[in-house]
Amino acid sequence: MRRRTSCALTVLLTPAVLAAAAACTGPERPAPGETAQALADGLARQDLSALTLVSDTSALPEQHLAEVVEPLLAAAEETGAAPSVEVAEVVEAETAEDEPPRAAVTLTWSWPLAPGHTWDYTTGTELVWAPPPEDSEEAGTWEVQWQHDLVAPDLAGGERLELESLQPDRGDLLDIHGEPLVTERDVWRIGIDKTYLEPPRYAEQAEALAELVGLDPAAYADRVASAGEKAYVLAITIRQDEATSGVSFTADDARAIDGVNVLADTMELAPTSSFARSVLGRAGEATAEIIEQSDGAVEQGDVVGISGLQRQYDAALTGSEGLAVHVVDGDGEVVRDAYRVEAVDGADVATTFEPDLQILAEEVLSDVEPASAIVAVRPSTGEVLTAASGPGGEGWSTATLGQYAPGSTFKVATALSLMRAGVFPEDEVTCPTSVTVDGRTYENVPGYPQDATGAVSLRTAFAHSCNTAMIGEGAEVRQADLAAAAVDLGLGAASSVGAPAFLGEVPTEASATGHAEALIGQGAVLASPLGMATVAASVAAGERVEPVLVRPVEDDGGTDDGAADDGGTDDGGTDDGAADDGGTGASPSASASPDGSDSSEAASDAPEPAGSAGGLTQTEAADLHDLMGAVVAEGSASALADVPGVSGAKTGTAQYGDGSRQHAWMLAIADDLAVAVFVEDGEYGSTTAGPLMGRFLTGR
Repeated sequence: MRRRTSCALTVLLTPAVLAAAAACTGPERPAPGETAQALADGLARQDLSALTLVSDTSALPEQHLAEVVEPLLAAAEETGAAPSVEVAEVVEAETAEDEPPRAAVTLTWSWPLAPGHTWDYTTGTELVWAPPPEDSEEAGTWEVQWQHDLVAPDLAGGERLELESLQPDRGDLLDIHGEPLVTERDVWRIGIDKTYLEPPRYAEQAEALAELVGLDPAAYADRVASAGEKAYVLAITIRQDEATSGVSFTADDARAIDGVNVLADTMELAPTSSFARSVLGRAGEATAEIIEQSDGAVEQGDVVGISGLQRQYDAALTGSEGLAVHVVDGDGEVVRDAYRVEAVDGADVATTFEPDLQILAEEVLSDVEPASAIVAVRPSTGEVLTAASGPGGEGWSTATLGQYAPGSTFKVATALSLMRAGVFPEDEVTCPTSVTVDGRTYENVPGYPQDATGAVSLRTAFAHSCNTAMIGEGAEVRQADLAAAAVDLGLGAASSVGAPAFLGEVPTEASATGHAEALIGQGAVLASPLGMATVAASVAAGERVEPVLVRPVEDDGGTDDGAADDGGTDDGGTDDGAADDGGTGASPSASASPDGSDSSEAASDAPEPAGSAGGLTQTEAADLHDLMGAVVAEGSASALADVPGVSGAKTGTAQYGDGSRQHAWMLAIADDLAVAVFVEDGEYGSTTAGPLMGRFLTGR
């Protein structure tokens, strides 16, 4: 049965349509192009009321079109664009005199379904001329032969279209062995399920759970009270693996509380709850801020990088969504795909973390109250094997972003500048009990051995960390040459770490007292634990080492050393001004920025201080290694003498603030490992950092 609907034809004539109309055979029959254009416009608007439609089926567009394309329309609206239907071709057929004129119409469709996804296709139909009845004043019309596949290719009666977003698998952060560091791990989500309780018990049970998991009881009880009567109110998420959960309670402890529901789930997590947390960051549901900044690319519920490397390399790790337009039958079952672009899984991002060493370093620092760090670099490759920050940093990446006076560990650079000035390890230097520069007196550390004063070799002065010898001999070394020596050891040099990092900063100009302080690693000299580990690594390697923590990402989603995220917290930074060792006052010093992106950008964007023309030579490095060996054999790091593989070390103590507080440092070279240990508030490098270094090196 042929069904026909007749409607008044109202078409806005474009120049192209007017031209087509001029080519018609007579005033009683306009060119079919007018109707073809009206059909295209009507389909784009989902309004076919201006056309005469004829169908051999019982379903006309008014009953079918909106339902078929509704999911696609909703998607197009989210993109801010509208579907497009254009007339590609109109071909009039040759017909016999007793047959009505016919014209074949080809339409091109374009559906903007999502960013990066536009479904383009063609469909077609036939127009048949219906002349007016004899003796009628009505005009004839081109009738549109309606069929379901005019809307989408091969669409049949009873079928409709549905849209599905195909989600990619998020890439992993890998360790140095290519194994996943951050990957899906099993977790427990623990919270109050209000359907398990009567209202009078909400507050009591919520407070009991909060006390168990370490939340504010009153605040959590308020959250439970304000939630819906059938709500599940999450309190905490913990790892199912109790050994790595990082909490003092178990899921069974929570289950023992009436009203608690423990749900199994998975999350993207590192090997342990603390593993390089301030560097790796975390991934989770997008925050309102991230959604707003994404310009529609990120929606509520999407898993994205929130902080650290997860945020910095989010584009590479995330991959790209796919999209499918399904053809479904009347029961909602998928019959076939009309359009499909598979999701592209996220790329893995390779770090240089050695998991066992990182976990060991964090265990060593676990009971250190002040901010602290252990950084280990492989001299032969520059790979950063550990970048551990202790809990005292409160989430700040002390290891990579800290800016502290390095104290006597900087004397490695001072010794290099002295050797370049002609003073070598066996040469005699003078180590008095004090030295005065421009009216300011500098002394050696309390307890400095008396037998290492007076006329001694540079090796002895270095081994016992004589401040006065370094200041006295260094008076003839230009500040620019001292800065160049530091750069040749990697301190303050530009480097593609692959993560936000501050290596160091040494001024190229200074006053007499500023120069004296710089020679002993105080005043305006700043370094991070990563920077000082790089110094030790350069000595061991015989050339300047460029540390790398993330290998370059092939995809454009990451950058070698961008600073998309700070990797720390807003309150993790500390003031760390430094004064001279044994001086009478305190010199101000830059503090660690609470925004790691700022400090990283400063480190990467600032022009690199010039090193020496030839850079660090193997001969110079060998002499420096010899000096560091003397620190172990006879000096302030003698506690490491029995640790296997240790061939050199250097201790350091740096006053800061008002001069009453001290940073404690130690560097060590052990086989193909260069390590820096730092504690923000300590006694001396040998007594505070030294035991931590010993525990780390013996446990490796």
